[in-house]
Amino acid sequence: MKYLVVGLGNIGPEYELTRHNIGFLVLDRLADKEGLSWDHGKHAFHTELKHKGRTIHLLKPTTYMNLSGKAVNYWMNELKVPKENILVITDDLALPFGKIRLKGKGSAGGHNGLKNIEQLTGGQNYARLRFGVGDDFHKGQQVDYVLSPFSKTEMDELVFAMDKSIDASLAFCTIGLDRAMNQFN
Repeated sequence: MKYLVVGLGNIGPEYELTRHNIGFLVLDRLADKEGLSWDHGKHAFHTELKHKGRTIHLLKPTTYMNLSGKAVNYWMNELKVPKENILVITDDLALPFGKIRLKGKGSAGGHNGLKNIEQLTGGQNYARLRFGVGDDFHKGQQVDYVLSPFSKTEMDELVFAMDKSIDASLAFCTIGLDRAMNQFN
């Protein structure tokens, strides 16, 4: 069985440790733990993980956040991964920092990366792992907040939440969405 786990983020050193790049950070940590290296493919960095009889393709779009759907659609078709086997890891302002939430579908909630994925893959029916980045910003400062780096306190707590996200992602691929949601939500 094939799976596609997509971490959303923006390429470039200026975005590397920002809240908006949590999808990239989670997949980088997973790849490091597994000794995987990234290949630069069409529209994305890609690597492959074998885990409990599953082939899990990890993807970091290079299209920038707002055009993430271009990479997801291309790789979904290229690898022939059914939509129900796709998980997108994204930042979420509505969740407290470090809290994660697995969902089988849902609205983009104002997230431009998710909106683009919906547009190019045909709807909201794909799983996502929402990673809470908090909402400690003033009205109208949302963009600045998600594109700012994590605080020192957040950095100290980040590893635990990223490891939980990795465990939830692997559970999605091995025990299925419903059981993974019961375990991690």
